[in-house]
Amino acid sequence: MEKFVINGGKKLYGEIDISGAKNAAVAIIPATILAEDICRIENIPDIRDVQVMVRILIDMGATVRYINSNTLEIDTRYIRSFVIPYEMTKYSRSSYYLLGALLGRYNYAKVAMPGGCNFGGVRPIDFHLKGFAKLGAKITNDNGMIDAEAESLNGNVIYFDKVSVGATVNIMLAAVKARGLTIIENAAREPHIIDLANFLNLMGANVTGAGTDVIKIRGVRSLHGCQYSIIPDQIEAGTYMVAAAAAKGNVLIKNVIPKHLESITAKLRECGVTVEENDDSVRIISDTRSGSCKVTAMPHPGFPTDMQPQMTTFLALSEGTSIVTDGVWDNRFRYVDQLSKMGASIQVEGKAAIVTGVEKFHAAPIRADDLRAGAAMLIAGMCAEGRTVIEEIYHIERGYEKVIEKLRGVGVDIDKVDFPDDDGKKAVNNAG
Repeated sequence: MEKFVINGGKKLYGEIDISGAKNAAVAIIPATILAEDICRIENIPDIRDVQVMVRILIDMGATVRYINSNTLEIDTRYIRSFVIPYEMTKYSRSSYYLLGALLGRYNYAKVAMPGGCNFGGVRPIDFHLKGFAKLGAKITNDNGMIDAEAESLNGNVIYFDKVSVGATVNIMLAAVKARGLTIIENAAREPHIIDLANFLNLMGANVTGAGTDVIKIRGVRSLHGCQYSIIPDQIEAGTYMVAAAAAKGNVLIKNVIPKHLESITAKLRECGVTVEENDDSVRIISDTRSGSCKVTAMPHPGFPTDMQPQMTTFLALSEGTSIVTDGVWDNRFRYVDQLSKMGASIQVEGKAAIVTGVEKFHAAPIRADDLRAGAAMLIAGMCAEGRTVIEEIYHIERGYEKVIEKLRGVGVDIDKVDFPDDDGKKAVNNAG
């Protein structure tokens, strides 16, 4: 079984280059299905979630060629399969975007309920399915297989009771070739929603309003291939910002869009961390113990829920008492049990955590419960005294490209070690 081993307690100095946005890539790759043509996508992160999505497209009949590790050429002209079984979707939550893309191109899709991160409860796709129905699709659920079919898709007004990034993406994909005008109200506003809209428009779609809470999509008859470069990853950048603030030191984080990081920057500054912004980089300088603050995770432009575990880990080492609330997902504090093994003092009450800062963590065997919890464990290991071993690292590798190389580049003592499992045999990780 592969694990990360970190010898912590070292300050961080140097530079980190940020990769392309995971959340944009896993939406844009399925969107190529709509082109019925060849698309060249640049700045693709070389991560497990992308590898899973590429594998699914190849199994469907698409031709995918790696120009280099971060550039894909995708030809979707000869897709022959509209059915995506659970064996192909269980490792990636974003596989549900295939529903919108296939429905948008063929008026038919049959996709198994996806896997991906499990926050201790069900993450339903009701908003997605209700949106498809509004466009004219008939939806059935047969033992976990979602079957969506329409004689034709027709534009409509779709209102989400709660902001949903996934549902916003899926309805955008389904609606770009639907007849007439589709209006998504209470739409998600995240940077990767804008990136997807820009990509679709470059293929010939007519999408306006991305980045606001009302997106309008006027259907077009056909789309075509294009060349596109994905935006930098806001969450990867934020993770390394918080890591540098927690472990202390001086780190320049390059290839970022500082505006996408405003909510993270604001909270770090509130805690006393120095954040210097440049045109396409941010520098984190932290040399003393930070202070406390209140953080509420909410949809963009609020503090990202995908940064909540990392920020909580940082606050667990800060002076004073902080309160962290997550208004997006239920039960996203499961990772707190792992931090408690390292000496953190965190009390969870429903969707909130009361974090009483301690002066230091001590090393312990811990695990990555999900992708962003795994990032929090990395930060905890960097800050802890001694040797920290992190299990279930495939979660981390789903979303962070070259994580060992990037951390070593700023002075982290980290290795990826293959440990024998309990019966002495090498464990095989089949998680994509």
